Amino acid sequence: MSIIGASGALGYGLAVRLAAAGVPIVIGSTVPLAAAVGGRATRTLGVWQGSAAQQAQEMAPEGVRVVSALHTVSAASLGDLAHELDEDVLVCGDRREDKREAAELIERVPGLRCVDAGRLEMARITESLTALMISINARHKAQAGVRITGLPEDRW
Repeated sequence: MSIIGASGALGYGLAVRLAAAGVPIVIGSTVPLAAAVGGRATRTLGVWQGSAAQQAQEMAPEGVRVVSALHTVSAASLGDLAHELDEDVLVCGDRREDKREAAELIERVPGLRCVDAGRLEMARITESLTALMISINARHKAQAGVRITGLPEDRW
């Protein structure tokens, strides 16, 4: 399985949650936010490949597969073990088996439910949701997440 590493607060929060669940591996997310170059965290940067995940796939050695996830999970919520999570994680990738393997790991964090969001090219949409969630959470002083409703019990 390929891992897109999380950094900063999200990486820390993910490590805390997965360590608490007894998992030694961390799967994260990368989002091209304007804050990385002195802009606002509520704006994304354009990536020639379409998304950071697609760029990672292009740069990865042959045989390495990329799965993109965790773009709508608040880093603050993830890092606070006292905060009960109850949200969905949108997972993108070109192989169902890779997405399922990533989902099995992510779902070891109580309160996270993974949803297959399609091929890796859909990461251009899921990555942009990060800026939206940052804006919503800042505006409402909250730690909101995303829940996809009406899905069958067996999502994989």
